[in-house]
Amino acid sequence: MEAILPWGIGLLLGWFIIRKLLPAQGVQNITVQEAKERLKEKNVQWVDVRTPAEYRTNHKKPFKNIPLSDLSKRTGELDRNKEVVLICQSGMRSTNAARVLKKKGFENITNVRGGMSAWG
Repeated sequence: MEAILPWGIGLLLGWFIIRKLLPAQGVQNITVQEAKERLKEKNVQWVDVRTPAEYRTNHKKPFKNIPLSDLSKRTGELDRNKEVVLICQSGMRSTNAARVLKKKGFENITNVRGGMSAWG
């Protein structure tokens, strides 16, 4: 019985880590190039979830800065009927932001894979 406990903890920890790394269900992923091709679209909300300091250092129009740490309390600034395209530095925070928006009832969410690091 004692030997089973470490295995169970290991499996649970592994499941938790994998779940955090996988994209949220129902979230579309696009490349930086695909995002660049869509920047002129008007019916899209472009959200950069990096910190204000990161955003000031390097950002792209038309992305609006709503840091991941503030996102759950600022969802009222977003229209649930429009697509939300998320970006961060590498794609990890924007993946987490997609989960936050899904839990808040947003349906049309797109994550930019690779984030600003891949923007070039």
